[in-house]
Amino acid sequence: MPELPEVETTLRGIAPHIINQTVATVTIRQPKLRWQIPPELPETLRGLAVRECRRRAKYLLIRFDTGVLLVHLGMSGSLRIWQGNAPEAGKHDHVDIVFANGTLLRYHDPRRFGAVLWLAGAAEHHDLLKNLGVEPLSDDFTADYLFQALQKRSSPIKTVLMDNKIVVGVGNIYANESLFQAAIAPQRAAKSLSKPECATLTAAVKQILRRAIETGGSTLRDFVNSEGKSGYFQQEYKVYGRTNQPCPSCGTPIAKTVIGQRGTFYCPNCQR
Repeated sequence: MPELPEVETTLRGIAPHIINQTVATVTIRQPKLRWQIPPELPETLRGLAVRECRRRAKYLLIRFDTGVLLVHLGMSGSLRIWQGNAPEAGKHDHVDIVFANGTLLRYHDPRRFGAVLWLAGAAEHHDLLKNLGVEPLSDDFTADYLFQALQKRSSPIKTVLMDNKIVVGVGNIYANESLFQAAIAPQRAAKSLSKPECATLTAAVKQILRRAIETGGSTLRDFVNSEGKSGYFQQEYKVYGRTNQPCPSCGTPIAKTVIGQRGTFYCPNCQR
């Protein structure tokens, strides 16, 4: 599943091409995604100009004067920009938005678990967005914030780190990598972390996510960015997917367990 860095990479790829551009036509080939695409979307968007593009958690929000187009990439979705001669739409190319200057924004999703929804009015009040926690790369994600949020949490710290009501967008890969960098065992009770450990962990999360964004995210199944290219952060994994390989810090074989039904990778020696 595309995680925060992959979504941020997509945002940065499409935004320069569509901000201030006016929608000419919208084509919906397959409306049945995770939720039904509104059938009136082509008429709703026609003639509207994009005013802003931003990310909230793993959601892409494309703002127009009268509302917001919410896009979620689901398990296998991607957004591609085409200028000039776009290829003929394929089986999994479900939505095309063509702008007046000829730019094409195409939504591709083989598993159809993503979403393309129209939110009239303020997006923040929508059910999908209103209960989300802080952004991990924002100034709100601090040691004090995390320490207070963990006080009554006896569940594993990895589970809490992936709880979107606490902090958004830290998916499985980046939770594994951040906990390794912070030298914190993923199965530790969240409330056992000290404030200095929370400071180390918040710094690790920010550093790992920023580095992943710099390298274009990870290659996750068939995820590609807006230019059709894969990310390269997977080449820098220290623990994720490296079961029985030597820890890059101490040489101890990387262990694997399951926490919250997700594969969890860690160094039994470095992470305490």
